[in-house]
Amino acid sequence: MAAAASGGGAGDGDRADAQENVPTYEWEDKNTKAFHDTEEDAEHAQLARELELSEETMEELRVICRLRKRKQDYKDSLRRDFPAKQDVFASELENLAIGRRPMDPELLVPEGEIILTVNVLYPVIFEAFKFCRHHMTLQVMGSQKLSELRDAICCVSDLQVYGEFSSTPDMAPEFISKDLYKSAFFFFEGVFYDDMRYPECTAISKSTIEWAKSHDFPTYRSAKMEETTFNDLVVKIGYPYLYCHQGDCEHVVIITDIRLAHRDDCLDKNLYPLLIYKHRMLTRKCSVCNLYISRWLTTDDHLAPMDPCLFCDMCFRTLHYDKEGNKLGHFLAYPYVDPGAFN
Repeated sequence: MAAAASGGGAGDGDRADAQENVPTYEWEDKNTKAFHDTEEDAEHAQLARELELSEETMEELRVICRLRKRKQDYKDSLRRDFPAKQDVFASELENLAIGRRPMDPELLVPEGEIILTVNVLYPVIFEAFKFCRHHMTLQVMGSQKLSELRDAICCVSDLQVYGEFSSTPDMAPEFISKDLYKSAFFFFEGVFYDDMRYPECTAISKSTIEWAKSHDFPTYRSAKMEETTFNDLVVKIGYPYLYCHQGDCEHVVIITDIRLAHRDDCLDKNLYPLLIYKHRMLTRKCSVCNLYISRWLTTDDHLAPMDPCLFCDMCFRTLHYDKEGNKLGHFLAYPYVDPGAFN
């Protein structure tokens, strides 16, 4: 007995010495314990006793569960992990111009040219878009004018068509808002850079500068964006600046990177400003068919389920006009430009 006890004590001591430097979470009695230490038939028999089920009922449950398990395994095997469309689109857009060189050597980006990365955010003019969202990313050269960046920024407010066309839906619009209201400005570090390239352009920053003077704000000055290059600017990396057009459509502009051009960049001058990212928006479908992109917006329309209401061209004409094209009832119709149509 004493020998056995001493032998057992020695064994326990050896085991303790062996596990002295082993962390607690790696002890054999904690992470190597078998959870299913009984046979499947024994488990089923024990479950039948606990639920007081007969052998016939247990066999039926076993067959049903086996078939259901096979269906679940088959459905899991059909799943595929596809990347998001936005990621695929961004990757394709980024790889489109990597290392691209021009055919004409005169169009090659010179050595030592500065490349700026500019993020343009969505305008914050609606309650639904009160949070800042990334809209597009552009790369510009330091030698380019601010007006070239202004022309490269695509905003749906520039493409809107003004006017009411319920009586003349077939009449082509004479102009879009970008052709009518051409004034715009950038605001960088206390300077308003106005777009004055066209005779109909006005310095819309003038009223802001005069208001700031009358309210004891710092003195601001103005310049022309078509005469200013990015090399002339004094800016901060990651600091929010402003691009304003169409009167009240304001975009936050952030310069996120300034560096020298290298061989992996697009080296074709004609492709700058270069679009390297654009957010894909969901399209607004027709309220009737829910298939096609909306082309018309109606108000005061007793045939519409809501006010205002969106229609595709086919549903709009079928519902609101007879075979001769005569207007049915009273409603107001405006052309609608869907932001997702320009993805």
